[in-house]
Amino acid sequence: MDTPVSITELAERIKSGHRRSLAAAFSLLESTSKSDSARASELLQMIYQQAPVKSTRRIAVSGAPGAGKSTLLEAYGLALANQGMRVAVLAIDPSSARTGGSILADKVRMNQLADHDAVFIRPSPSRNALGGVNDATRNAILLSEFAGYDVVIVETVGVGQSEIAASSMVDLFVLLVLPTAGDELQGVKRGIMEVTDVILVTKSDIDLEAARRAAARYTGSSKLLTPLRTDWTCKTVTGSSLEPNGLDAFIAVVDQFFDPVRSESIALNRHRQRALWFDESLTLEFNQLIKSLQQSNATIGKARHAVLQGAKHPAVAAAEVVERISISIHDDGSRP
Repeated sequence: MDTPVSITELAERIKSGHRRSLAAAFSLLESTSKSDSARASELLQMIYQQAPVKSTRRIAVSGAPGAGKSTLLEAYGLALANQGMRVAVLAIDPSSARTGGSILADKVRMNQLADHDAVFIRPSPSRNALGGVNDATRNAILLSEFAGYDVVIVETVGVGQSEIAASSMVDLFVLLVLPTAGDELQGVKRGIMEVTDVILVTKSDIDLEAARRAAARYTGSSKLLTPLRTDWTCKTVTGSSLEPNGLDAFIAVVDQFFDPVRSESIALNRHRQRALWFDESLTLEFNQLIKSLQQSNATIGKARHAVLQGAKHPAVAAAEVVERISISIHDDGSRP
């Protein structure tokens, strides 16, 4: 069995553009073993302290099944790659309930894009996370930036309230919809509309007039919502991934969003996202701590028994437990 390379060496290989090392790092992040988790944490801390020199575009693409996410990503990714940009696609696949692995294999559906030297596609299992995105997705974005990719695109599982999580990890959130606005509009939840920066009405090559009518309806609906940003309002465009120049309007509006004049706004948004990431991570750690205490702390067991016997009010008993644990931590600086 080969001895794993040091984390320092792995980071150096990734930064130099070694694709197999980047793939190995992704596997390290997705591993559930304790030894791999420790190495992954070391790698993440290392790359986090080495911010990329160039600015990376972080984009999330969402949409209901059949809206054409993979087709769009292949056409748009190839357009970017042909302009000399390096593109990383993080394709979040639904997970197998039995193995936890990916099911749809987006890499197969985007075979032209996958073959391009300037493109790196990483299908990742959602593992039942909300919208398929979680801390692993955030870390994958950082890793892709460290590897020197100019654009990082996150393709989410589908559309729904839970996918708002994706908007807290990227600069630009794109929602794909079909030209059937009458029924489709009812199915798109208000929450996801509120965080959407660009709505792309896809498959306009099938019926351009229907696509234009749908775009008008979505434009009207988006105006009824409170803008997420002070310097940007949701834009609606039509497009086709199958026609030459069919994505020109979409490409233009994305370029408009990432205009250098908006760099300060994007940087401020990333600052807020880092704070949110810390808060969510802290909550997760506390939840795990509470779970471990519930399994091992006698004080909690006694309090729970008193509640079940009707001797203690649940809220009073919980407050007393927290107070005793706090005193214990204060007295000896360790967990009870």
